[in-house]
Amino acid sequence: MIRNVLGSLVALAGAASAVLSPFRDWYAGRAGQDYRVEDLFGGITAAESGVLVSMLLPFLAAALLVVVGVVLRSRLVVALAGLVVLGFTVLWMVRQGQAAGSLVVAGDGSGLQVGVVNALAGGLLMLIGALLMSGRGRRGRRSRREREPVEPYAAPAADQVDTWPPTQEPGMSVQTSPWPEPEVDPYTGPDPRDPRTRSYPQAPPAESDPRDPVHPPHRPPPPPQG
Repeated sequence: MIRNVLGSLVALAGAASAVLSPFRDWYAGRAGQDYRVEDLFGGITAAESGVLVSMLLPFLAAALLVVVGVVLRSRLVVALAGLVVLGFTVLWMVRQGQAAGSLVVAGDGSGLQVGVVNALAGGLLMLIGALLMSGRGRRGRRSRREREPVEPYAAPAADQVDTWPPTQEPGMSVQTSPWPEPEVDPYTGPDPRDPRTRSYPQAPPAESDPRDPVHPPHRPPPPPQG
């Protein structure tokens, strides 16, 4: 989060520097807005240029890319904006050197001036901002992992006996047995020792009941006849 904020601020500062550069002098007292974009591909001339078709146009496009990249937290988009600014600035320097015969830096304003410095600094700040940003890939993956349901424990395989209690913690709490769990004794009636249920009808004792609770009564076999 902090890296995204810091990188975004640096990239936005670079975009502001790049957009401001065409309004300052670039070479021999000529402002960047006086150079046409088409002169970068066909050769620099002395013809004047409109603001929207001057060097300001690619720098405005780069600033818009920076804003989109900051909103989307995309390092690639911000880096692309920095490359656009640096690319157009370097291309202008090549064309200006061809037109003037050489590029010089002079203190009297007859050579490269502060506008070029602003453009180069803006492009570098955009690239630095892209490097500082952490992007959104890791957070997206972490959010997907957090949304995925987590099973408390895996179900036992078909060829394995169940465990009780259902836990995977080692120790005495895990008990395995192939035998079924013991069943609770069935209800045999009210407790005669309890005064609250003493008056309830009682079941006859098992030893006094001639009926076999498991097998039905049957007649004894007849004696063998001799």
